[in-house]
Amino acid sequence: MAKFILWGSYCENALEKRTPYRTAHLAGLTSQKESGVLVTLGPTVDNTKVLGIYEADDEATVRQLVEGDPYWENGIWTDYQVYGWNQVF
Repeated sequence: MAKFILWGSYCENALEKRTPYRTAHLAGLTSQKESGVLVTLGPTVDNTKVLGIYEADDEATVRQLVEGDPYWENGIWTDYQVYGWNQVF
């Protein structure tokens, strides 16, 4: 499996706006974690950016997961990039 980094941005007032979607968002991430595709994911301390690490067959798989997340579908995440990653340590 290849490794990928997700780097994205949150909307303004994300902590308030995410409330209706948070349960579904966390359930999806839990499922991804249990399946082994999601290594880790979380916001920066100021809640403006999101960082994730995935292990997947290809970048398209990661993009499909991101774009199927309630945070993306409802504008909580406003943009993102996916990068192939070579883990050294």
